[in-house]
Amino acid sequence: MALPQLLPSSSSTLTYKPYLHPSPTSSLNPDSSKNPNRLYKTIASSPSRTRNHRLRRRPSLHCSASSFSEKHHTGSPKSDDLVELPLFPLPLVLFPGAILPLQIFEFRYRMMMHTLLQTDLRFGVIYCDTATGTADVGCVGEVVKHERLVDDRFFLICKGQERFRVSSIVRTKPYLVAKVNWLEDRPSADGDNDLNTLANEVETYMKDVIRLSNRLNGKPETETQDLRRNLFPTPFSFFVGGTFEGAPREQQALLELEDTVMRLKREKETLRNTLNYLTAASAVKDVFPSSSA
Repeated sequence: MALPQLLPSSSSTLTYKPYLHPSPTSSLNPDSSKNPNRLYKTIASSPSRTRNHRLRRRPSLHCSASSFSEKHHTGSPKSDDLVELPLFPLPLVLFPGAILPLQIFEFRYRMMMHTLLQTDLRFGVIYCDTATGTADVGCVGEVVKHERLVDDRFFLICKGQERFRVSSIVRTKPYLVAKVNWLEDRPSADGDNDLNTLANEVETYMKDVIRLSNRLNGKPETETQDLRRNLFPTPFSFFVGGTFEGAPREQQALLELEDTVMRLKREKETLRNTLNYLTAASAVKDVFPSSSA
């Protein structure tokens, strides 16, 4: 089921794209041309040189809840203790529960991988761009599958775990290491029933957006399958944020929120505005069929 580009909300001029959660077995092959359902993010240089990153993406991406554990909450126990974590700044946002395929061949990050393979296979993915710099909040990526090639490159499949906030920088060479503390969403003041109702409303908007998008693209308006798949509201809110791939700053704002209700309400507004736009576009297509060609 294809989730279309999400159009700007009333407070934003950004364009949103869905986030693909590829299967770990298919993503180890870097040749995405052989399988149109494969997404592969290739990291070609240091994150500070964003223009040199090679990111291979499908023009039409899919939205799937299969990458999220049905029992997944925010991940880690609350702790005020600071821990050291190697960081990988990237021009993308990783959410808890999401799958991230990477190819690593820059020397310093190959060094990082050699260290991780001897320890706990966890590093911090943190958003970075030339306009805003490096964010303070990121998400732990745990290596769940890897392949080391003869030239010492690595193909990785990572899964998002707990969120963290950078407290201080330990060192910057040969790669970035920081002291971080963990973030969790605060308990909701609303009852569980109200929170579940809000999550169900967000899911309904997502289904309607998919249905209208399929109609505009000439695809069958089939009934969209269950997107939530028994996810609790908090991991479901992370899943929804992960579908807004084309707007990393909006994704970063969603990642930083420590309130599930606020995150779901923000996502609901974005989806509602997108649905309004698609409804208008569908009406125009009905009146002027040739204008959509």
